[in-house]
Amino acid sequence: MSAISKSIDIDRSPEDVYAYVTDPTHLPEWQDSAVSAVPMGDLPVQVGSKVMVTRQIGKRRVPTVMQVLELDPPRSWHMHGLDGPVRPDVRGHIEPLDGGTRSRVTLAVDFEGHGLGRALVPLAVKPMVRKEMPRSEEKLKHLLEHSAA
Repeated sequence: MSAISKSIDIDRSPEDVYAYVTDPTHLPEWQDSAVSAVPMGDLPVQVGSKVMVTRQIGKRRVPTVMQVLELDPPRSWHMHGLDGPVRPDVRGHIEPLDGGTRSRVTLAVDFEGHGLGRALVPLAVKPMVRKEMPRSEEKLKHLLEHSAA
């Protein structure tokens, strides 16, 4: 399968953007389907940290344990779902623009289907994510550009 990838330019430094997007407690603020994101340990997250992310999928709330696999501040991060029929694989990359005063954020999301999840990924999950991702990035941009440093 191929990842769904989307980029957006944000008028904040890579350091500011990275600090915000890698703090899982902010996830419900900018992703429509995220109901909660609760670290299973101390903040800030580090490689190996786990986060319980609960998403609203239709009428159901679906919890997934995500694990941080890579962190390269302020450039990139990688998280992967550990359980459930649909396991997200999320990679983020931040490119500095205009001497580091602005950032280009690229999110790439793919899914590993297990059992029933094999059918759900192409039929339901990927179409939902393709629809939600542009809105999420616009919300991220708005929140970061209109909040205090």
